[in-house]
Amino acid sequence: MVKVRRTRTAALLGASLVCASALTACGQAARANTINLYSAPEENLQHNVDRCNAAAAGKYNIVYHKLPRDADGQREQMVRRLAAGDTGMDLLYLDVTWTGEFAEANWVREWTGADKAEVERDTLPGPLETATWQGKLYAAPKNTNVQLLWYRKDLVAEPPRSWNEMISTAQRLKQEGKPHWITLTGAQFEGLYVHYNTLLESAGGRVIGEDGKTAVVDQGAVRGLEALRDLGNAGVTSPGMNNSEEDDARQEFETGQSAFELNWPFVYASMQEEKPELAAKVGWARLPGLDPNVPSKSTIGGANYAVSSYSTKPELSFEAAKCLRDKESQKFSAINDGVPPTIESPYSDPELQAEYPMHETILQALKDPGMRPVTPAAQNVSTVLSNMLSPIAEIDPQATAERMRREVQNALESKGVMP
Repeated sequence: MVKVRRTRTAALLGASLVCASALTACGQAARANTINLYSAPEENLQHNVDRCNAAAAGKYNIVYHKLPRDADGQREQMVRRLAAGDTGMDLLYLDVTWTGEFAEANWVREWTGADKAEVERDTLPGPLETATWQGKLYAAPKNTNVQLLWYRKDLVAEPPRSWNEMISTAQRLKQEGKPHWITLTGAQFEGLYVHYNTLLESAGGRVIGEDGKTAVVDQGAVRGLEALRDLGNAGVTSPGMNNSEEDDARQEFETGQSAFELNWPFVYASMQEEKPELAAKVGWARLPGLDPNVPSKSTIGGANYAVSSYSTKPELSFEAAKCLRDKESQKFSAINDGVPPTIESPYSDPELQAEYPMHETILQALKDPGMRPVTPAAQNVSTVLSNMLSPIAEIDPQATAERMRREVQNALESKGVMP
């Protein structure tokens, strides 16, 4: 055993001496094709990284660096390094709301030519829009998401088609002494803004003009405020609703006290594992809109891949990004990490359909989605709106709309960039 250990040590030392010579040629060769991917923690993303590295056969080698778990922490780390011109990042994971900011700051490269054409092929229009700023493509849609209405089939025969019908049904169930809570994310954070954006988009409203630089806050936006206010005062939400984020809402629904939940598809897998007896009673549908005869526009989430403007290997980075978001990668991530694909073809795959029984509902919502405004000041706008919307029971629609016009305009005119 000792002899073997010494032999290995000698071999390693020999290799080190060779690499130390010739201007450290070994280390330079290793770095020359390394693509540093900075991405949110995703349990099975390394599988796609390994598959792409194997397919590249030495052309490039992706190294996965995990960003903080929360979106604010992810953005802060990347913004600080990009503002300093850091060349150590090649491929960036961007929340769908960050495209305008990163593009306007010239931190990410435009996708052009054959690379752009490949990304656009088979990609759903909504996710593609999240990767676009001022008519140019700055990222490749990696995964998308839409919220659905999860409802108790043992309590209601059909899912409510409108916001008011959902509230009145919950009130009736409450009078009957049955589970009746409407569970949603009411905490003062991005998740509350998402609910509001779905309502105003469903009403055909706008908070920000198409130029991404002017506050509008039209009558559709006021209708969205009225809907949130009505829910907050209906007596059908839990005592903890105003502090609830996505996983809090999931756990609340799993207690069995809710009739309805507005949340992302990840809740389905959790119910199957944690509360299978409850899962058997749960159905799903598109979110209720404001008009029973007009389908809602669920605000899409998700993430995109962008190539850093400071990368010294942009061509290889574009190649790596295309592999990491191709059909095979997106199908694997959908099945194993619960993030729906941005490209349409996987939705017809039998294996994905078996894991996603709600795939048709997700696809319908993705083909007619609600979009958060694309603006370089997206982070500021989200913070301002989340503050004004919480708690929802205290919303004064007209007064809040007037305040919103002023404060959103101020947010749009600020730099919107964290130093």
